[in-house]
Amino acid sequence: MHNPPILTTDYQQNRKTLDTMLRLDQNFDLIGRNIIIGSKKAVLYFVDGFAKDEVMEKIMEFLMGLSSEEVAKVFTAEEFSNKFVTYVEADIANDCEKIVTGILSGTIGLLVESFSEVIMIDARTYPTRGMSEPEDSRVLRGSRDGFVETLVHNTALIRRRIRDPNLTMDITQIGSRSKTDVVLCYLSGKTDSQILSTVKERINNITIPALTMSQESLAECLAKPQWYNPFPRVRYSERPDAATASILEGNIVILVDNSPSAMILPTSLFDFTQDTNDFYFPPLVGTYLRFIRTIVFWLTLLLTPVWYLLIQNPQYIPSWLSFIQVEEPNQVPIIFQLLIIEFVVDGLKLASLNTPSVLSSAFSVVGALILGEFAIKAQWFVPEVVLYMAFVSIANFTQPSFELGYALKFFRIITLILTAIFNLWGFISGIVLMIVIAATTKTITGRNYLYPIIPFNGRAFLNLMLRRRINRFNS
Repeated sequence: MHNPPILTTDYQQNRKTLDTMLRLDQNFDLIGRNIIIGSKKAVLYFVDGFAKDEVMEKIMEFLMGLSSEEVAKVFTAEEFSNKFVTYVEADIANDCEKIVTGILSGTIGLLVESFSEVIMIDARTYPTRGMSEPEDSRVLRGSRDGFVETLVHNTALIRRRIRDPNLTMDITQIGSRSKTDVVLCYLSGKTDSQILSTVKERINNITIPALTMSQESLAECLAKPQWYNPFPRVRYSERPDAATASILEGNIVILVDNSPSAMILPTSLFDFTQDTNDFYFPPLVGTYLRFIRTIVFWLTLLLTPVWYLLIQNPQYIPSWLSFIQVEEPNQVPIIFQLLIIEFVVDGLKLASLNTPSVLSSAFSVVGALILGEFAIKAQWFVPEVVLYMAFVSIANFTQPSFELGYALKFFRIITLILTAIFNLWGFISGIVLMIVIAATTKTITGRNYLYPIIPFNGRAFLNLMLRRRINRFNS
């Protein structure tokens, strides 16, 4: 097993070891600034861009102003840190690998002659954007801040809302190369200890080089792979108030450095019926919004398969629903029309991501014309298909999880294809298949995905379906 090098009292050897491990001669942004403190040689290691010039200037000005007599009275790095390092956060390290990782993370390393430790001064400042409201989680009322890519800013946003010493921020590093900082946020005494230990064990067992795609890479490492299962087992939020509410409910929030999204565990299917806006309205309005979201949830899944089943079997259509029949069918089978629009809508979504904002209006007009008037006049699609698919596409945005939206889309397509092949039995098979997969899915913590239906918990189910008043039992 590889033993990391340890520093000694030999200053030149320590310099050589750290310079080699940091590869200073090959990296222009890694700085080793030589200074004299009293009568002792010293070097400041830092990453250019992670340390502010004003902070570095003040640190160097103070250290270089120390007299030889003052420095001579100090014999260890810990004494030196306690007496002369005026910055708030400072630590002592002797393990070279930990020192190098800390420096690469933005910490300033101070190596002083005759000391066998490095003083780690946490004066890092990461480049960051403004804490604006997330684009996909807007609210009519409530706070307008949002998570950013800097981890300490995100933990501060949560800590600002929960001033409780039981709020725990447990940090670890994942990735043998990236050493990405990952923080588990939970309320000690409120979070289920078994769930917490399960999550910690799975995180500790992750052995990968890097979290290339931040929280998505972590989610794939935590969840058991099931390529056939599109249901999301992690809920994401870029809103500090939503993450805070989840922590207060006893959930675990995971923050990953370089990602503005918080992962909320455990997550079941019914958790996606909730939205931040529900809590910024009175209980009656919030409950109404949840019912609307639940109804639209089922409509996005069943609308086109049920309609296609009915037009395949006109005898099933009651007289008061006769208007849903296709009056002017064309040469393209209805099933192909539905599938084509499903794929075209996704193509337009991908195209919109790469469309400059100044051209977005023109793109919307072109997309509407292609899928609307021109496609109908060219007899590619019948008006009914365009109408129902337009409703389904818009309705997908009523719930905030894009992952769940695509899960519903996959099952909708499977149900359509089975209905086209096996008629009524195909439709029933598609619905049963979705229910079976959902019922056999486990969350990352091992709980059933259909909780609180399986196993049934009436109180928890009501809390999910109804927007309850805030009180000391339900905060």
